[in-house]
Amino acid sequence: MADISADSTDTGKQPRSVRVVLLALMIAMMLAMLDNMIVGTAMPTIVGELGGLEHLSWVVTAYTLATAASTPLWGKLGDMYGRKGSFMTSIVIFLIGSALSGMAQDMGQLIAFRAVQGLGAGGLMVGVMAIIGDLVPPRERGKYQGIMASAMALAMIGGPLVGGTITDHWGWRWTFYINLPLGAVALLAISAVLHLPKKRSEARIDYLGAALLTVGITAIVLVTTWGGTEYAWTSVQIMELIGIGVAALVGFVFWQTRAAEPVVPLHIFRSRNFTLMSVIGFITGFVMFGATLFLPLYQQSVQGASATNSGLLLLPMLGAMLVTSMVAGRVTTNTGRYKVFPVAGGVLLVAGLYLLSLMDTGTSRPTSGVYMAVLGLGMGCLMQITMLVAQNSVEMKDMGVASSSTTLFRTLGSSFGVAIMGALFNHRVQDIMSERAGALGSKVTEQSAQLDAASLAELPAAAREAYQHAVSAGTHGAFLLGAGVAVVALVAAVFVKEVPLKGAGPKADDGAPAQPPVTEAV
Repeated sequence: MADISADSTDTGKQPRSVRVVLLALMIAMMLAMLDNMIVGTAMPTIVGELGGLEHLSWVVTAYTLATAASTPLWGKLGDMYGRKGSFMTSIVIFLIGSALSGMAQDMGQLIAFRAVQGLGAGGLMVGVMAIIGDLVPPRERGKYQGIMASAMALAMIGGPLVGGTITDHWGWRWTFYINLPLGAVALLAISAVLHLPKKRSEARIDYLGAALLTVGITAIVLVTTWGGTEYAWTSVQIMELIGIGVAALVGFVFWQTRAAEPVVPLHIFRSRNFTLMSVIGFITGFVMFGATLFLPLYQQSVQGASATNSGLLLLPMLGAMLVTSMVAGRVTTNTGRYKVFPVAGGVLLVAGLYLLSLMDTGTSRPTSGVYMAVLGLGMGCLMQITMLVAQNSVEMKDMGVASSSTTLFRTLGSSFGVAIMGALFNHRVQDIMSERAGALGSKVTEQSAQLDAASLAELPAAAREAYQHAVSAGTHGAFLLGAGVAVVALVAAVFVKEVPLKGAGPKADDGAPAQPPVTEAV
């Protein structure tokens, strides 16, 4: 089988080996995206066997923390020591964490092994994006947006279904073991086919910068995870975490101006486009993960949909996102123009979220499906374009940190989205339940404003009706907030400067290659 290297793309032809590498990359990306969704479905069974219900949230939190904290480090390691080696290392660590998680004998072990898994997962998404950035010029990269969007849509739709099926037929441990054969295929394909230039940086790793960034990110994620749930937003614990996070991040920024080989070189933010893409990526994560949390909840609680196929409820949104992403990629490749997509995406994002905020107890499934499709169209215009433009805005030597920074902003956006929209939702639900059902309503939602199907079915008819009105009011507030936040993404998109994409475009009419594009001044 032919090998593929970064230099082999200069001719503009894509040999079969490129497709093999891309398939392996998509498998790795699927591993990172599927994991939480598959494991989430298996959690009731896991708790039933291992116990430790009071530590349940840490199974997800440990993974999320480790992923977020390690993401920038993986990007920098790839830039310093070579993309292939760091990417394969992250896969190996992820697989070790998966195997250990499957063998866990108590909840403490599972949480620790999930953290190991998260450390590897931090390098999976970054590695995929950075390697594609090495192999494929930005002008040609749009062709592969549809593939990446497909992997994302499959993960979001299929995750709960796959997790439920594996848990029911093979047992919960196989929700972790299933990663091993898939990861092995990705490792073998990348090892045999992918050849990128080896690097050996003489500079030392910026350990102080890495430590400060890890502390800052950890504090932020804990604030968004615990705030309003484990602790009140104004509690001493949350205030201390905010103080620690701010101090660590301020110290990190100060140190990055002095470090010999900074973890996140601040000069990449001198590019207006890169900074704007970071903002848009943050807001896209904020909106997307908030929508995927509250839409199934609304459809199950208010519209009476089955929780078993909760992933399928998002088909209108994910289908629209997939189609739009493929169209945006093709148009970008053929024309080299892309600014229209962030602007259109911002408009559709605001419109879709506003429409979703109009849903009430009388909204039909077809109507809510149309609203979701509008939101999906907006996300499809933004999801991959943000990474494409961000990578086009930096030099090749900074491809890893550009990819990891963009991924990190999206991850942090999702944490803030779930936390802030969730806090608003819970507060609204509890208020409406108190108004409509009195003491019974307060008692029903005192532990959590989100009831599962079994708990909902056991409620008296009056309390159930009150809860449906409360959920409608809660989703109204959450999506209206999302629409307001999405306005920021639209404003940022308007200021994007359409810099020609690097790489060979279509040939001129006389058969000669088109003139090489210019790059954005930084």
